[in-house]
Amino acid sequence: MRHPRIIIASVGLAALAAAGGITAAAAGASSTSAPSAAQSAAATVHTAQATVGGKTETILVNGRGLPLYYYRPDTATKSFVTGELAQAWPPLTSAAPTGAGVSGHLTVLNDVNGKQVTYNGHPLYTFADDHADQVTGQGVQNFFVATPGLATLTGHSSAASTTPAPSNGYGY
Repeated sequence: MRHPRIIIASVGLAALAAAGGITAAAAGASSTSAPSAAQSAAATVHTAQATVGGKTETILVNGRGLPLYYYRPDTATKSFVTGELAQAWPPLTSAAPTGAGVSGHLTVLNDVNGKQVTYNGHPLYTFADDHADQVTGQGVQNFFVATPGLATLTGHSSAASTTPAPSNGYGY
């Protein structure tokens, strides 16, 4: 199934080229706290501008400028992305993640995927069909683009929770 491509807007291309040929998406600058191109290149997670759902948003990207996603069924203590799903949605891993232009909390979750980077408790992933400067996985297979304002994930996922059974005893 083909999904429309969403293009990440260029941010400081000349400065990035001077810093070693990093793509425009790797600039990672937000309008309120713009890290230098060198800081962004070294950061595990930083920000970039992107068009998501027809609207320009600030999103999280990795050090290569690839958009980062979270998987709705994950919990703060467990990633449910394994096997073939992890091949299509590679986990972002790092023993010591760093951020530039992000206000959330970066941590490491030791799980089946190794030392997986989390942002506000959400394990982070890239998408195999993405390239730097584009977002193609929004809403695909229950993955969504991670943004700096991503709410903190607690021990359980809202998507994994169930609604209470009716009290009539018949389950409907």
